[in-house]
Amino acid sequence: MINKIVAIQGNHPSKLNILTDTSIFLANEIQSKNYKIFYYEPKNLSIINSKIVAEGFFVKFNYTRKKKFKILHKQKLDLMKCKFILIRQDPPFNQEYISTTYILDIIKKKVRIINDPTSIRNVSEKFYSAKYQKYMPNTIFTQNINEIKKFFIINRKVILKPTHSYGGNDIYLLKKFNLNFVKKYLKKHDHVICQKFLSKINKGDKRVFLINGKVVGAISRVPRKGSFLSNMSKGATPVNTKLTTIEKRISKLVARNLKKKNIFFAGIDFIDQKLNGDINVTSPTGLKTYYDLTKINLAKTFWEELKA
Repeated sequence: MINKIVAIQGNHPSKLNILTDTSIFLANEIQSKNYKIFYYEPKNLSIINSKIVAEGFFVKFNYTRKKKFKILHKQKLDLMKCKFILIRQDPPFNQEYISTTYILDIIKKKVRIINDPTSIRNVSEKFYSAKYQKYMPNTIFTQNINEIKKFFIINRKVILKPTHSYGGNDIYLLKKFNLNFVKKYLKKHDHVICQKFLSKINKGDKRVFLINGKVVGAISRVPRKGSFLSNMSKGATPVNTKLTTIEKRISKLVARNLKKKNIFFAGIDFIDQKLNGDINVTSPTGLKTYYDLTKINLAKTFWEELKA
């Protein structure tokens, strides 16, 4: 019989906001079903004597205590002993990220891994959205400065986003074209997304949760005054929301396509009923916030769908 162990590959719990973090919300739910939680960081994943092993620790989470997690004991664990592995570290999509997907590929037919390591390597969080451009604001993916300049002349206000970043980091609003700034930006980030700025972001974006090919819920995130960033890590305020008919239709389409790609859990974002180009498949967030707003427990839905 397989041990009732769930391994989480993620950032150390001490670096997370325990009260809002989705990884911990998922862990808290499954530990209530008598599963043990084993936690390790990507740098501590290895292939040793043909086994996939991770140096980490067993941990217990508890929302009611002042210290929200307790490390029970450190261990080097053969990940074949796990029932499930959750890949939950923050992007960026870098060489360490890619290496861990290759390592976990070796055991994915024997241990259920969410999301599938091959799939998250192939479904780039930004580039994958290119197939949905008709549902997006005017958008290009490039590192060609002339293309960016032409795009800016047409659209007047443009959002610049790195293709391999996360959490609203390094996103800029170009209100006038500054050649030196754009050159430095491209030198740092290579290919970037240029997107027509949507002024209705001041009313918030919508994060839609997709689990096992189904649309299961959504929240809105309203940027703080003077900001255009809707990430909660950048000070945005979460509020309850409903999806429009257009948003539901697009969300169902993306959910079905992601399921075909073996993506079990994802988050997509809308601004003014348009997809904003982020297909979050590495470490989608917001489930705990959704629970706090609605009292609907999508962690329960996550594990029920996974065990089904």
